[in-house]
Amino acid sequence: MFWRKMAYLVGIAISGAIIGLQLSVASAAESACANRGALDERYCDENNDLVADAPKDPSQWRDPQTLVWAYSPIEDPAVYARLFKPFTQHLEACLGRQIVYYPIQSSADEVEAMRSGRLHFAGFSTGPTIEAVNRAGAVPFAAKGSGNQMRGYRLVAVVRADSPFQNLSDLKGKRIAHASLFSNSGNVAPRALFPKHGLTPVQDYAPIMSGGHDKSILGVVAGDYDMAAVASDVLERMMERGLVKRDALRLIYQSDLFPTSSFVYAHNLAPSLVDEMKRCFFNFTFTPEMKAEFQGDDHFIPIEYAPAWSVVREVNEQAGAVLP
Repeated sequence: MFWRKMAYLVGIAISGAIIGLQLSVASAAESACANRGALDERYCDENNDLVADAPKDPSQWRDPQTLVWAYSPIEDPAVYARLFKPFTQHLEACLGRQIVYYPIQSSADEVEAMRSGRLHFAGFSTGPTIEAVNRAGAVPFAAKGSGNQMRGYRLVAVVRADSPFQNLSDLKGKRIAHASLFSNSGNVAPRALFPKHGLTPVQDYAPIMSGGHDKSILGVVAGDYDMAAVASDVLERMMERGLVKRDALRLIYQSDLFPTSSFVYAHNLAPSLVDEMKRCFFNFTFTPEMKAEFQGDDHFIPIEYAPAWSVVREVNEQAGAVLP
């Protein structure tokens, strides 16, 4: 019994020492970072560009032979898996590595997949880009564009063409669809921009999370919602595909332009891999199908997160968005 008790006490002492050592290491790591800004505590931003720095220790760099990526599930993930297949094949040939496209089901899942290391690079829609940067160590570096111009879109409020609603203020107490928590045009921007037009989310109506812009749009057509806050580019694509008739809906509000989806890499990828990935992104020309789907965009253009997403961060601040 004596020796059992001694072993137990020794075990506690060792466990306490290990925990103390872990806390010391964590504390040292935190004190070693001169600036984090809005980033999660596991990341550092010492050059003040608002994105996570690469680890200082090269042994922490990741350089896998199989790279997994995903594109924002703005619509059915299967649509993008097929659409981006030529691009995925291009990356395999250009990088000489296996590239796996992962059909993600939600923006929250996409952020978590990058945070946990399951995604090496990804395309995020406008609002979730901020969450991916701050919480998952994502580094935006590219966007779809034409010439030197990055694609933009607007928040639009859509109602059925035969509805009586003419202004946002007419929708108080009605059934209004938002897309998802992290969505810029589908949730955050309406909270920031609608109040000045006489309609305050939560106060004047209870936002109904539809699960996606396409679901919000189809819900309005079906009469499930009286109005939906959606991205103009998604609405345009659905009309071009014939999923929604142009005369079925009417716009009662549209915002100024927002930047569209960003393409990001995980902050801890080896710098040499990042350089090669950028080269492969920027020498790819969109297929005719991609060009048609993305409203004339035909290639990727370089971006910097701080200036490119400034208007989106401002909207987040105006909305008082607190994202988990």
